[in-house]
Amino acid sequence: MRPLLVRLHRWMGVATALFLFVAGLTGALIAWDHELDAALNPTFFNARTHGPALPSLELAKRIEAADPRFDVTYLPLGVEPGKTLQMMVLPRTDPKTGQPYALGFNQLAVDPATGEIQGRREWGAVSVARINLIPFIYKLHYTLHLPFMGSFDTGTWLMGIVGIVWLFDSVIALVLSFPSVKAWRKSFAFRFGRGGYALTFDLHRSGGVWIWGVLAIVALTSVSMNLSDPVVRPVLSTVSTLEPTPFNNPELMRKGAPGEAPLTAERIVQMAQAAGRERGLIAPPGALYYVPSFNAYGVGFFAPGHDHGDAGLGNAWLYYNANTGKLAGGSIPGKGSAGDIFMQAQFPLHSGRILGIGGRILMSFTGIAVAVLSATGLMIWLKKLGARRRSAAAAARSRVTRESAAQS
Repeated sequence: MRPLLVRLHRWMGVATALFLFVAGLTGALIAWDHELDAALNPTFFNARTHGPALPSLELAKRIEAADPRFDVTYLPLGVEPGKTLQMMVLPRTDPKTGQPYALGFNQLAVDPATGEIQGRREWGAVSVARINLIPFIYKLHYTLHLPFMGSFDTGTWLMGIVGIVWLFDSVIALVLSFPSVKAWRKSFAFRFGRGGYALTFDLHRSGGVWIWGVLAIVALTSVSMNLSDPVVRPVLSTVSTLEPTPFNNPELMRKGAPGEAPLTAERIVQMAQAAGRERGLIAPPGALYYVPSFNAYGVGFFAPGHDHGDAGLGNAWLYYNANTGKLAGGSIPGKGSAGDIFMQAQFPLHSGRILGIGGRILMSFTGIAVAVLSATGLMIWLKKLGARRRSAAAAARSRVTRESAAQS
């Protein structure tokens, strides 16, 4: 059995090493994505004026009226003092061409006191310019910036599959790390004095053993987030009831009567405020997003500046049909079935935010460790591959020598 596990570990590791090396280094950085982005782009994050903020919904209307080529689709409902209001936008259809307008941006930074647009950028663009660098790294982490093939998200699926292989390989690696009961101490040791190959081997084996539990959580959560709707939720729903989401609830996609306009953003926010009070939510509505393709509104509950969730299971969200206003799903931290709570925990666990600042530090360390484990694994494989080739070549030479001697 052990020789089979060794081969499986070797080829699973080689197949995923480069992907995990990139994911590890980028993950170490994006644990601090907001802070790094703000440090690199202060004019995008810091408002030029310091007057009282205008209502976010009013600002969104002004922005849309000034440039009718787009709709605001994500809008923070509050803003931190001295900070810009950062909106996400989607292009409208150009009536002349029947195609979406080519905007060149999907995110705006707006001075909340004046409504002035301080900056524009394409979040997730393939660009290492300062304004795009952190979003580029963030998207690289989970998609590698691979293109869609039709409606198929190549990068997200690939990294999800890498996560599945990684999870199985982690179990195999743990078994291989303890070849015998008597030698268990060696699996935790680092031979720093030896250096060279011995230290490389220990960094790979013992380093993985020390943080195995964290690595397994990161691998599992990477699968849960990349392949949530197509794989994880269907599997989980066989053992637990799950609250519907905008992506799997037909009620959200049900259109209104012909000619019926969607409900206004103001009305949706009012309904969400009432629903939040009924559910005992303390935080106010913190953001509104509109997904035209799903005919859905979503309202998140958090204080300004806390959109990622600082600790625990994150922020509450409620989802509404855009035409009927029907409440058709939601996610309230700690509420729901066991499956719902499992899904709520995935991003907080993966990002480390479930433990606050300490968890984010742990995830940065873990990201670097994943890169080191991937690099040392490749180094070990290459060394053994070279040794096998030299051994095969020596055996071939010996065979030729024996055959020559026999003929003479």
